[in-house]
Amino acid sequence: MEAVVDSLPPKTKDHQLPQEYYITKPLQPSLCHHSHPHFKLQLDLRLTNVQLELELEEEEQYFDREMASFLVEQGGDASISALHSDIITSHILTRLDGPTLASAACTSSQLRAFSADQTLWKDICATTWPSVSDKRVHDIISTFPSGHRSFFSDSFPLLDHSACSSDTSSRLVIPASELISAVDIFYKGELVFSKVHETETETGWILCSPFRIDLLDPKETVPTPIRHIGETNESLKHLEENLTLSWIVIDPAQKRAANLSSRKPVSVTRHWLTGEVQLRFAMIMPGNRRGEFVQCGMVLTCKGSDGGKLHVREVSMQMEAMEGNHLNGKESLVILQGAIEGGKRKRESEEGGEGKARFGEFLEMKRERKERTQRRERALDMVCIAAGVTLFMAFWSFVLFR
Repeated sequence: MEAVVDSLPPKTKDHQLPQEYYITKPLQPSLCHHSHPHFKLQLDLRLTNVQLELELEEEEQYFDREMASFLVEQGGDASISALHSDIITSHILTRLDGPTLASAACTSSQLRAFSADQTLWKDICATTWPSVSDKRVHDIISTFPSGHRSFFSDSFPLLDHSACSSDTSSRLVIPASELISAVDIFYKGELVFSKVHETETETGWILCSPFRIDLLDPKETVPTPIRHIGETNESLKHLEENLTLSWIVIDPAQKRAANLSSRKPVSVTRHWLTGEVQLRFAMIMPGNRRGEFVQCGMVLTCKGSDGGKLHVREVSMQMEAMEGNHLNGKESLVILQGAIEGGKRKRESEEGGEGKARFGEFLEMKRERKERTQRRERALDMVCIAAGVTLFMAFWSFVLFR
C-alpha cells in the first residue's frame, strides 16, 4: 500500500522529511478500490499542495539565508543602500502595494530610482484594477507623464470635494473627444465584474441630452458568484459591507484620470415590486456656479432568486444637481473634466465612510434647497393672491362708487 503523509514538520536542510514522519498505515481496501475516484483525487490534490508548499518555503528560505549572510558580512549595521539591487527590486519592492511603494520612494534617492520602474507600477495597477489590463487602456496610460505611476497617483486616492474650487464657469477646459471608463466591481476583494467603456463626447446627442453612461444593454445581465441570501435587511447590510466599486474615468487628451466612485455604497435599497437590489455609489463635486455641488452617481442593480446567484442587470452613471434634475452632457463634461484635471486627491481613511458622509451632507443640502424654494414659492403665491384681491376690490369699488 502507498504511504500517506499525515503531518508535515519544517523542512530539513536537504528538503527531505525524516523517516519517522512517513506513516505506513495500510489503507482500507474499500478506499483503495478503483471505484473510489473521489479518494484518489483528494490524495492527488493533497500531494500537489504539499509539493507547492515545499517549493514556496524553499524560495523563502533561500532569500532568508541570503539576507542573513549579508547582514553577518556587514556586521549587522547594513543600510538599504548596501543591499544588492536585484534583492531590492526582485524581493522587496515587488512585495509592496502602491501606497507603500510610493512612501518607500520618498526615503532615499536610490529607492526613488528603483521605484520608478514601470513594471512595478504596471503590476500594481493591474492587481488593483484588472480593467486597466485592456490594451486600449494600457496604450493610453503609456502616454501619461510617468506612465502607470502617474495613473496610480491620479486614480487611487479619493477626490476631495472640500478642497476643490466651486466655480467652474471661468475654468478653461480643453474638450475631450472621448472619455474612457475602466470599471471594476469586487465582492469580498474578489473580482466579479470588469469592463472598459468608451464614451464619445462630441456628438450633439450626448451634449444636449441628459448625461448617462450605461455599461450594459437593457436586456443584458452578467452572472456573479454572489449568493442571494434572501430579501432581508441583513442581506442588504451584507452587500453594503462586502461590495466595492471602482469607476475610473480617463481623459486621453489631458493624460489624466480620476476615480469617481465612493468605493463603498452610500445607500442600498430594494425595489418594493421587483425585489431588485440597487446599490448607489456617489462622488460629490463642485458644480458650475459658486456654492453649487452636484452628485456623480453610479448605480449598480442586481437581481436574483432565493438560493441562486445574483446577476448584475445595470451599471450606470449620471450627474444630478441639487435641485434633483439630471445635467445634460455639456454641463456634465465640463464638471467631470474639471474634477479630473484640478480636483484634489485625498487618501481614504482606514475606517472608510467618507463617501457616505458626503452623500448625507449632499442630501441635507438638497433638502434645505428644496425647503427654501418652497418658502419662496409660497411667498410668491401669497403676493399674487394679495395683488389679485386688491385689483378685484379696486375694480368693484370703481364700478360701484363712480
